[in-house]
Amino acid sequence: MSHHYPVLIVTLPLLFAFVVSGVAWVKRSLCFPLTVVGMGLSAWFSICLLGEVATTGLVEYRLGGWAMPWGIGYRVDTLNGLVVAVVTVLAFINLIATRKSVAEETPKKMGAFYSLYLLFIVGLTGILVTGDLFNLYVLLEVASLTSYALIGMGSGRAPMSALNYLFVGTLGGCFYLLGVGYLYIMTGSLNMADVATLLPPLFNSSAIVMAFIFCMAGVSIKMAFFPLHMWLPNAYGNAPTAAGSLIAPLMTKVMVYVFIRLMLTIFSVDFAFVILKMGAPMVWMSSLAIVAGAVFALAQKNLKRMFCYIIVSEIGYMMGGAWLGNHAGMTGAILHIFNDAIMTLCLFLCAGSIYYRTHGLELDRLKGLFRKMPVTMACFVAGALSIIGVPPTCGFFSKWYLISGGLQAGQYEFVAALVFSSLVNAVLFFRVIEISYYGDFETHHGHGSSGAAVMESPASMLVPLIIVSIGLIVVGLYTGGIVNHLIRPIVLKAGFLG
Repeated sequence: MSHHYPVLIVTLPLLFAFVVSGVAWVKRSLCFPLTVVGMGLSAWFSICLLGEVATTGLVEYRLGGWAMPWGIGYRVDTLNGLVVAVVTVLAFINLIATRKSVAEETPKKMGAFYSLYLLFIVGLTGILVTGDLFNLYVLLEVASLTSYALIGMGSGRAPMSALNYLFVGTLGGCFYLLGVGYLYIMTGSLNMADVATLLPPLFNSSAIVMAFIFCMAGVSIKMAFFPLHMWLPNAYGNAPTAAGSLIAPLMTKVMVYVFIRLMLTIFSVDFAFVILKMGAPMVWMSSLAIVAGAVFALAQKNLKRMFCYIIVSEIGYMMGGAWLGNHAGMTGAILHIFNDAIMTLCLFLCAGSIYYRTHGLELDRLKGLFRKMPVTMACFVAGALSIIGVPPTCGFFSKWYLISGGLQAGQYEFVAALVFSSLVNAVLFFRVIEISYYGDFETHHGHGSSGAAVMESPASMLVPLIIVSIGLIVVGLYTGGIVNHLIRPIVLKAGFLG
């Protein structure tokens, strides 16, 4: 059974997506439990796979029995093993936490929603475990198309936001595919490991340079790297609650993983930093992304849109760390992939709980929420402290590595951007906390004396939110073990000395 873990992670959600879609026509109430089973199995096998990779090393799986590089193969090392475990576990938690929101916001589309939910996970997990460049493109489109549909199921401006996302996302996919085409023309292979061995003699070829540029441009569009971010705030901000809290924490992080995978495994550190000398310019671009995202977040009056611009800033964290060109920077970038996924999920789940009770996320509608929803707001504070970077939350430790990497590389503008972003985040979240703590809920929402009662979100929302909030601290406390046993070998193997 353990030999089949990589393929089970992908195929089980796929099979359950078809089952849920069919069952929805017969008995809609079965859609949720079936999705829980499919998603739970995928999460369990991903954890088992991570344990196997951590103890035995690289795990390979040949689809159809075809030997690589002729056939499509799945290759799982500690880098993608770690990310795929985070993706499936967080998707499972989000599924449990948003059941009430799905029933309220998309009651007649429940079967379609949960089928798309599972297919989205099929795309993300496939992207993470595949060892084939073209197969990655196919699965990238699976994840993208399902995310467009999930976002478009919302009301109001959601369909138009999804359409805009579709146009921009298609452009990003075309750029990536064009880069893969150049690689195939020059090497005659699509297998990642095979291409990596064939590329070094071709590093001075203009075709390989263009392949790198096209692939990176496509992935940068998909991850919303500034200034290619304009689709993200509307898409994530207008999405249904369950879709937003699924896509926002996971999609951009998986794209950062793809970027790092291309840089480390296929093109190599020497090509990116020595031949192309792209390190310093990209760190400047990342610093600009961090500052711009923070400034745009300051101007928002809607809680979810504020979170969206914080995501833009956080993407700059990870991209900048990857381009610093040293051990600490790359460690911080990889660590921040799953730290930020947990932090973003915490904040979006808080937003979902608030919206479920107040039906609005404008800042002036948050007045008095500490009295109305004390547990939800306590979890919000935990997520805010982690985004700011307060120890012992996980956000502090990845920022520590990123700042250390910036100082070692002499990229002081990146360090300044990180500090500036942390200060702005402190202002942003304490503004929300001030409104929620000191505001008068009864006066603003028109309740009388009966409005004094606590109206906390349902237990099905609250328990997963508490678990994620506790996870922010637990992951922070175990950062040393995660770095030493999982991330450090990846970074050293890539050529970064620490």
